[in-house]
Amino acid sequence: MKNSKTIHVMKGVILSLLLGFGIASCNKEDDAPSRGDNTDTVDYHQTAATQFITGGGTKFAYRVLGDKGGIPLVMISALGNSMDDWDPALTNGLARQYKVIIFDIQGVGTSGGATPDNIPDMAKGVETFVHALGYSKVNLMGFSMGSFISQQIALTEPALVNKVILTGTGPKGAEGLSNLPNLLAATAGLNQEEFLLKFAFTSSPESITAGKASYQRIQKRAVNRDAPVSQESVGAELKAVLGWAQPYPDALNELKNITQAVLIAQGQNDAPVPVVNAINMSHSIPNAQLIIYPDAGHAAVFQYPNEFVKAALNFLAK
Repeated sequence: MKNSKTIHVMKGVILSLLLGFGIASCNKEDDAPSRGDNTDTVDYHQTAATQFITGGGTKFAYRVLGDKGGIPLVMISALGNSMDDWDPALTNGLARQYKVIIFDIQGVGTSGGATPDNIPDMAKGVETFVHALGYSKVNLMGFSMGSFISQQIALTEPALVNKVILTGTGPKGAEGLSNLPNLLAATAGLNQEEFLLKFAFTSSPESITAGKASYQRIQKRAVNRDAPVSQESVGAELKAVLGWAQPYPDALNELKNITQAVLIAQGQNDAPVPVVNAINMSHSIPNAQLIIYPDAGHAAVFQYPNEFVKAALNFLAK
């Protein structure tokens, strides 16, 4: 694992780039609801109120999008992200047919407590949050670090999990993930939009255009946005991700124990977590489906929101 000095240096870089894409717009008034990339006129992402619930001594901040019955979809965010960093094209699209719950893990955004510095403890926190809400079974969707947490939950508390969606993902010891500090260092000096485009999209005009559109959608919620992610939380999350990146030869064999249906969606050109990881996972998880999006990077589902939402809804409905 990278030593503590490396983590101290890198968390400052991440903090300046990742601590909430909506800072520049936080003093604006709400605009009229936007359709984003779908045809639903109800903008759940824009209007959902922030709620709080206490579990295991931690006060968790969360929002419920949509009013559908059945098993809800709990979405787990990436490194440095709060619940306001989800693309509304995804959350609104999914909320058309499912109750969608977005939230902050311990210490992130407006949630209380301290952010764990390892994936297993993060997973325990998510389990505590879900139980506090009163659910005995949920669908999980994790992006990047959130996908690592989702895998851990599926392995350690499988009874809680109905189906799993993983994107920007890799198993423990994922190939290429240990290079994350170098990828982040290469973005030093960029503003938030430039960082997102360089880190999570490809250099093609089509990908850049899609990335800019996603960035603007993420900025949309201007009133009652989540609190910025603190430097302490960013440092803990970075340590957790680098811990997940450590070599773990038995990782793919462990994934064979996941019996739930799993949808893996990955960009062909994902730099932080190369696509080979998703391919290997799809071969190891018994009931896995794999979608690889062409000319797409780490944020492939943000680049292809319509296609992904359709695939995810079909997957959850089966």
